[in-house]
Amino acid sequence: MILSTLDLAIIAFYCTGLIGLGYWVSREKPGHEKNSADYFMASKSLPWWAIGASLIAANISAEQIIGMSGSGYALGLGIAAYEWMAAITLLLVGKYFIPVFLKKNIYTMPQFLEQRFDSRVRLVTAVFWLGVYVLVNLTSVLYLGALAINTITGLAITHCLVFLALFSVAYSIYGGLKAVALTDIIQVVLLVFGGLLVSYLSLDKIADGAGIWSGFQTLLTAVPEKFDLILSPDNPHYMSLPGISVLIGGMWVMNFSYWGFNQYITQRALAAKNLKEAQKGIVFGACLKLLMPLIVVVPGIAAVVLAPELTRPDEAFPEMMKLVPSGLLGIVFAALIAAIASSLSSMTNSISTIFTMDIYKPLINPEASEHRLVIIGRSVAILAMTIAVLIAQPLLGKFDQAFQYIQEFTGFFTPGIVVIFALGIFWKKTTANAALIAAISSAALSLVLKIFWPELPFMDRIGLVFLLCAAIAIIVSLRESTGPHPNAIDLNDINFNTSTSFNLASVAVILILIGLYSTWW
Repeated sequence: MILSTLDLAIIAFYCTGLIGLGYWVSREKPGHEKNSADYFMASKSLPWWAIGASLIAANISAEQIIGMSGSGYALGLGIAAYEWMAAITLLLVGKYFIPVFLKKNIYTMPQFLEQRFDSRVRLVTAVFWLGVYVLVNLTSVLYLGALAINTITGLAITHCLVFLALFSVAYSIYGGLKAVALTDIIQVVLLVFGGLLVSYLSLDKIADGAGIWSGFQTLLTAVPEKFDLILSPDNPHYMSLPGISVLIGGMWVMNFSYWGFNQYITQRALAAKNLKEAQKGIVFGACLKLLMPLIVVVPGIAAVVLAPELTRPDEAFPEMMKLVPSGLLGIVFAALIAAIASSLSSMTNSISTIFTMDIYKPLINPEASEHRLVIIGRSVAILAMTIAVLIAQPLLGKFDQAFQYIQEFTGFFTPGIVVIFALGIFWKKTTANAALIAAISSAALSLVLKIFWPELPFMDRIGLVFLLCAAIAIIVSLRESTGPHPNAIDLNDINFNTSTSFNLASVAVILILIGLYSTWW
């Protein structure tokens, strides 16, 4: 794919403009020096529209755009369950978890676990998240992003890695979360426009210029098997999406871990002006989630008709990008860069937040000044990105499916994390030892099941390990104590009421999903 001079000019304008915007939105009033609340929590001032847009920008990256389009090519619309079930998860997180986190006035997820359990749980989970964010999430997004740009442009992987790292750090390192969240608005606009444009051109091409509705109807007729939302056991991709489990099984555990207890996602809501603003932002994010399959899955399904001889499914989205004319192609390519860079900047900011607030300040330098905390945060962000650049290709280059590496590794710990938070919030008798044992059991049980029950679908394994870890945590807690834990959360002190607009939007999202699954069951 060859980018024209106009395309390159648009991409250059976007990159320089975003860096300038990042510095502009993160400027401080004269005489005010940026402190830790400004840098890590955006001064607790984020409005709902910034929260919702930033949630999606942090989530959607190369592995979603390229990977989910490839999954759409291979197995069809069923992969959209990851997006659509996430919409309902966001609503539940907004109603039942965010009120608790905001009430506790926390910066990080490990900090909450110390308030609920003890410092051991905070330290263990902080070290775990730092390891996962640097070695798995940051590294994989950087590598898959570089791979996507390499596939489209032919630039060397190393050059792509360095470009993405420098670009994402350049616009976010000075301003912290405020720069990340407010520039994400531009990123999401680009992402939605670029994705919808590729979908439009793909469907219109299928219809020979007769329009997208005609193209969609033709697609339904040509490949009806690609529109099964619930896969049957005889489907060759059943192991990836095991039937009804996408609605009632392990996907819920994966979604709650990601959308409810994941630092680089929840940090946006923690930085809201207030609870109502956080909840409005989460509803906005849930609505955008309904739209995502149009952007990342439909082009993949369209490629089945337009390019049926692709060597690899992940070539589907780049192949459909070839339909975009010069000039507009620069915008679509900028949208791809936007998706990657926003995820990278979100992760580096969360890495710096956890290290600074959960390890450096409490354990290394309790008397650190606000200025010192900001300096440490910036330094850690640069260090994390440098490590990711250095290890990305050696670590992930040997994997045929780097996305599978992410799923397998994080899936070992996901069930235990959800058990810790769910029982910690809603069951007063949960003890610190129970939380630690559940976390350790999650990895151990996942490994045992993977080795001795390999035919068990990945998603079902996560659901089973979650139930086992919950049972273990309950048994340990009951053996240790007969009464509430001293740090138990008083739910009577938490306001779980939501606004009329939140409730109406929630009903609308649920009804839309019922309609979609009823149509393509």
